[in-house]
Amino acid sequence: ELEQLLMMETKNYRKTIKFYQKLLQKERSSKGPETKSMLPKLREQLQEIKSKVQFLELVKKYVQAKQWGVESCVLPIVIRNGRTDMVDVTPTDESSVLLYYNAEKHQCNNQNGIRVLQAGTPLGLMAYLYSRNAFLEGYVQQFLYTFRYFCTQEEFLRFLLDRISSTLSSASLDPSTSPTKICNRSFYILQAWIEDCYSVDFATNTDLLCTLKEFISSKVAPLNGYGERLLSLLEDASARKSGSAHQSSSLDKCEDEGDEDRKTLHSICKKLSEDVSRKNFNWKLSKGVGPIAQYQRERLYTSSSVSPKPYYNSFTEEFPVSFTKADEVGAYLLIEYSVQQLCCQLTLLQQEVFHKCHPVHFLNSRALGVKDKCVSVQKAVSAETVSFKVCNLFLSKCIQDQYLLQLLRNADSVSTWVAAEIVTCHTSKVCHCFIILLIMKYTAMQILAGLENLIVRQLPAWKILPAKVAEIMEELKAVEVFLKSDSLCLMEGERFKTLPTIPSAHVLAMHVQQLETGGFTMTNGAHKWTKLR
Repeated sequence: ELEQLLMMETKNYRKTIKFYQKLLQKERSSKGPETKSMLPKLREQLQEIKSKVQFLELVKKYVQAKQWGVESCVLPIVIRNGRTDMVDVTPTDESSVLLYYNAEKHQCNNQNGIRVLQAGTPLGLMAYLYSRNAFLEGYVQQFLYTFRYFCTQEEFLRFLLDRISSTLSSASLDPSTSPTKICNRSFYILQAWIEDCYSVDFATNTDLLCTLKEFISSKVAPLNGYGERLLSLLEDASARKSGSAHQSSSLDKCEDEGDEDRKTLHSICKKLSEDVSRKNFNWKLSKGVGPIAQYQRERLYTSSSVSPKPYYNSFTEEFPVSFTKADEVGAYLLIEYSVQQLCCQLTLLQQEVFHKCHPVHFLNSRALGVKDKCVSVQKAVSAETVSFKVCNLFLSKCIQDQYLLQLLRNADSVSTWVAAEIVTCHTSKVCHCFIILLIMKYTAMQILAGLENLIVRQLPAWKILPAKVAEIMEELKAVEVFLKSDSLCLMEGERFKTLPTIPSAHVLAMHVQQLETGGFTMTNGAHKWTKLR
């Protein structure tokens, strides 16, 4: 029933996309003004269908994953399956590797209290990935984000490959046998690991990637069709990491409709997003300080899923004093653009960098030298300059991506750029206007840090600020204090669902460091899963 429903919705989505593209062509050729009123409604309908298809695919994935889970009493078998040194030895007791506590019974049901995982040894926590409800409870994703605190990427991969090796030949089509469940659940865990954490584990560790590819090609692919799927996932993840998956060619727009039918749903969704982004966004800044046109202002945030190309090629480059247009001669001063345009461009640049970020990047930031005080991060940080013995919470052999340092450098660059632009203003009047516009129109923490710069604060322009603007500045300071004091303030309420906010990298890192305080190991050597989670 789920397969049929998913097939029907996918077919409906394809038909709606074709109809949308035809209307888009009519509007571009100015044939039929009635299409202008239909396009917004159709775009909204497409988004609803797309969300429904994605939800059904997610349900299908979790239903299949649950099918290959085992009961908690079988977890000791999962541990023994990959260890040849445990043959003919006393079976491993579950209580020796996993600790539970009983949750209180809810008043609305008559069931007994449910056992909740409290702590476990590294081997026990890895084995719990095979429990029946591990995917539904969110345990698998939480584990993939936090396992580096108690095991390395190589150890985790070896654990999975050992389970596959010991069960692959004996796995049958009967889903009730333990070897079949263990083998297939191992494939699903590998798939989730590749999809969620390729950029932080495999892209930065070529030996780990080669080991996985070699195993799949030589051991899995000849015996099981899941091997080809995993190899395809690795290729797609590698393409996304290199950026080739986000590049579009003009030839794609000229393909026949017959070829469109053979495309995957993912590629069709991607093409639709590109079409919508071209329709909704106007990235080329127009000369002049006038406000953005009303239709542009209304459409700026209607497509949150697209990733438009920013004005700069790379956010890591130093900010110039003025914009330079590639297709025109000469430089254009920042003051020639409206504040709304500047805010839009800065937000897009921040979005570009944040899209390359991963939750794991914010873990164990003390080992990277990130401190509580907002100090400028060095442009080059090597492993030798950081005392890993003192502050490293990951295992010593665990490879850690340092992308967080790039985020912090980018934020510092924005603050420095803002301060430099204000200080180098030719007249106090221009400086005064620039400060007012930044305070009233743009509230990012990087901008606030630039305004709080010691040299900027000593400028005469601050002495003639209107009282209302001064109050706004104080309100922004209060917002900064609130962001630092409440770690969940950006994730609460309806606004979080409709208007998500890019968090301040330094503030978020500090909140995570606070959660990491005290470590994760119990006196008996087990790791506190409730805290890791």
